[in-house]
Amino acid sequence: MAAEQGTTSHVYLGFDFSTQQLKVLAIDGNLDVVHQDNVQFDTELPEFRTQGGVHIHSDRLTVTSPVLMWVKALDLLLEKMRGAGFDFSRVRALSGSGQQHGSVYWKRGASETLSRLDPNQDLFHQLQNSYSVSDSPVWMDSSSKQQCQDLQAAAGGALRLSEITGSRAYERFTGNQISKVRQTRPEQYQETERISLVSSFAASLFLGLYAAIDYSDGSGMNLLDIRTRNWSEICLEATAPHLARLLGDPLPSTSVLGSVSSYFVDRYGFSESCRVVAFTGDNPASLAGMRLQPGDIAVSLGTSDTVFLWVQQPCPALEGHVFCNPVDWQAYMALLCFKNGSLTRERIRNQCAGGSWEAFSAALTNTVLGNNGNIGFYFDTMEITPPAIGIHRFDKDDNEVSSLSPEAEVRALVEGQFLSRRLHAERLGYSIIPGTRVLATGGASCNKEILQVLSDVFGAPVYTMDLSNSACLGSAYRALHGLVTESGGSFFDVVKHAPEPQLVVRPHPTAAQVYDKMLKRYGQLEETVLQWTHS
Repeated sequence: MAAEQGTTSHVYLGFDFSTQQLKVLAIDGNLDVVHQDNVQFDTELPEFRTQGGVHIHSDRLTVTSPVLMWVKALDLLLEKMRGAGFDFSRVRALSGSGQQHGSVYWKRGASETLSRLDPNQDLFHQLQNSYSVSDSPVWMDSSSKQQCQDLQAAAGGALRLSEITGSRAYERFTGNQISKVRQTRPEQYQETERISLVSSFAASLFLGLYAAIDYSDGSGMNLLDIRTRNWSEICLEATAPHLARLLGDPLPSTSVLGSVSSYFVDRYGFSESCRVVAFTGDNPASLAGMRLQPGDIAVSLGTSDTVFLWVQQPCPALEGHVFCNPVDWQAYMALLCFKNGSLTRERIRNQCAGGSWEAFSAALTNTVLGNNGNIGFYFDTMEITPPAIGIHRFDKDDNEVSSLSPEAEVRALVEGQFLSRRLHAERLGYSIIPGTRVLATGGASCNKEILQVLSDVFGAPVYTMDLSNSACLGSAYRALHGLVTESGGSFFDVVKHAPEPQLVVRPHPTAAQVYDKMLKRYGQLEETVLQWTHS
């Protein structure tokens, strides 16, 4: 292992087939980034007429991406790398990620085509007729409401489905999309010999044969039993007959699937011994890129706030998602999304702090921890977690009030957002343990006063890190990890020399006694707000 870390002649590639672009990043044995490149779908492949990498259909619910756009993007990316003088013979292993929940339908005979690719021609021309469905449903699609209802009914309800698969039925999840394709396009479905996720589709291109779906990305399908890590018979039967045959057996995310196909050896000069490690979803790959450890929580403070958790014992719920962990097959990761993030913070800044972040920060500094018992819920748009809407403020006696002072309003917003993040994280199985870190990223992570409240509410130190390429970087780390897994090396052995996140703030000494009580109150008041929303 020590020799591996010091071997700079070898490189490891991480690809990310995301919504708007295809990216690649190469690291050497010391984990230093030695090459990066990308292809933007809209501008560099205009013939596919995508906007933001997708086609939004006339019903506004159906959202797809052309499979051949992803294929052509890979051709273009590898040509760019060759043009830049990249030496493919140095690549010892590669892995990658794909936007979660997208599905690819391979046509009968495609496996034969994949296994006999001509190195004198690009992939795009050779795979023209390899897909029974030319436009893939992707994560932005919300047209499978009926299929979700049917799946939940078959599983015994939304909570039972969540206990099996880690999530209640979601319209973007692959099982529901497969069910919709089978029902609305039966001829194309009959022509399908294999169904891939975007991640396993991309891995298949490099292998020259169908790649297995990995446990972690497979957890985002409403089809995988997250505890047995096999397909759920109940869910398969509710989705489509003989579906197990079309999906293949799922495999651990650390699996080495084989060597790169002779096509890439002959066309680009890859080594015959270059290994392909299972590709996974972009969210699991980001967890690897962030190098999350047991007890850690990552909070992305963007337009939406996203929370990633490392969980040992999962407690699936009606909100949020539990996936198999991509770097430790015995553990889990959880994911929560909150729609009212930065835009709500900006609205309160404009309303209560004269549009100034400095004044907003000063309001946080000038108010006490716990805000004298005032608690606020700020759901400008219908929230995902929990499904509630409206602005609700409560005083220390839990009476609803119509307004707070500007400074108290600022603190009520920020405390309320982070109490919500912690409450729902704990409901999914998260617990603060010695050594727990909060890793903050996204636009608001540059505001130290906001991060101080985050640290106080979670009772843990807050670190920041650059996550602009976390899925790509995580994929490159996973390529290296896949090689050492067979000899017993852990992911943390592999990444121990990577740059450390930066410590920004520690919790106030009295924070735990303030927020442990406040969290309980917040949970009770949230139930009240939910009842108001749905009454």
